[in-house]
Amino acid sequence: MHRLARTGGTAELLRWLAGRADGWAGLVGPDGTVLHAAARTARAVVPDIAGLVAEGASALTERAAQSYSLDTGAHTALLFPLSADDRAAPVLAVVAPRPVAAGLATLLADVVLPLSVCRQAETLERKRRRVDLAESRGREAVLHLLMTGQLSIAQQVAGALRPRLPDPVRVCVVECPADGRDEVARVCVDADGGRSWIVRCPVYARHLILVMPAAEPEEGAAPADEAVAAQVGDCVVGVSEPVPLADTATGYRQAFHALAVARELRSRHARFGNSPDPALVVGPAGRQWAHDLLAPLLTHVPRRAQDPGAQELVATAGSWLAFSSHATDHLKVHRNTLAARLRLIGELLGLDLHRLADQTALDLALRVRATPAPACTPEPAPYAPTRTGPREAARALDEILLCPAVLHWAEQQLEPVLGAEETLRTWLRCEGRLGPAAAELGISVPGARKRLTRLETALQRSLLRPPSARYDLWLALRARDLAAAA
Repeated sequence: MHRLARTGGTAELLRWLAGRADGWAGLVGPDGTVLHAAARTARAVVPDIAGLVAEGASALTERAAQSYSLDTGAHTALLFPLSADDRAAPVLAVVAPRPVAAGLATLLADVVLPLSVCRQAETLERKRRRVDLAESRGREAVLHLLMTGQLSIAQQVAGALRPRLPDPVRVCVVECPADGRDEVARVCVDADGGRSWIVRCPVYARHLILVMPAAEPEEGAAPADEAVAAQVGDCVVGVSEPVPLADTATGYRQAFHALAVARELRSRHARFGNSPDPALVVGPAGRQWAHDLLAPLLTHVPRRAQDPGAQELVATAGSWLAFSSHATDHLKVHRNTLAARLRLIGELLGLDLHRLADQTALDLALRVRATPAPACTPEPAPYAPTRTGPREAARALDEILLCPAVLHWAEQQLEPVLGAEETLRTWLRCEGRLGPAAAELGISVPGARKRLTRLETALQRSLLRPPSARYDLWLALRARDLAAAA
């Protein structure tokens, strides 16, 4: 009895009791509602067993008795309350064929205590899981706020959950078995003393996201990300550069790209290499271009209160560009809702979001908007639809790409793959789809995937899984082609 209480809990105890009674065993509420039940064999099926147990439980409650027995001719119902002091406590009910086995009533009296303890433990465990789930969703909400640039609200929510959000930060993505995330999270807490903000990724079931203090550890201590990679044998770790807390989205992209590199390393750990964001090199002209392109979206006023507003549409666009179809998991919306919002965004901006070129333009504009401008940068001129429409702003991207700083950035991006650009160009020309790219290259889909995996290692960026570097690479190739044609 005690072994079953420790190893199987309420369900196993009831199953064992049903076997000993050669009948039916269950827990019922004071009103006769069956909470848990187990039956020995088909012989144990009693006509209207629920009514029989309800009648016995009602009589037991009315009499405030320590036990109760009810005979039906062919069967006997034995009932024992799990708590003599709490009239709302469940009742142990056993229905056995007559004659009742000798010693069964004594056995039921003995099992009440371990059954009561099991039920209390299981109730506490359910409450703990609910608390853990609520905290996990709260942390996920804070990460979502950080990723969409809502810094002050994120800090307010994080202040109640602990630890406080550090600033500046490194973002770390840990890839591990889905059923091992809780254990890896405990290793992460031990590795850095609980200073990191740890979130179970809502998009990838195998990922943990850590928002860590950017400061290096004390001399002689290993950084938390390296310690996790060393202690957990089946995990892979990618880490960003130090970024301001407001740039957590940029840090996440960097960590994700580093993760793609780490998968190919024996150490299973990589930090993001130096690679400036294109939003930092487009200059004032690029900021004006982004302002003009996004203005119809940023000034959108929904016709109905339940329709998404400008802020919600911007968050949807950013999530979809980063996570593709997985944005439904990130935003917690139905795929039809996501599709409807994307159609509206495309209509507002005059973009065809099925085209990689238009996706790239929107991605760059959103990143420019999220990047703080230098103090000396003038404010963008007010948006004038009669002067520059959204389509004209998209075409103006070519002028931005011909700026010397952007061309230098493009050369940096493409330097690791000089002379081996055919696969990359073909893949981008096919809108980032493997099947059409493989057909155009005259190779199999697995062959195309292997080529792109090798390019990931050379570029130290993720290509096949979102967030992908395909937008940056499209810009870099377009800038080089425009410069060559000029």
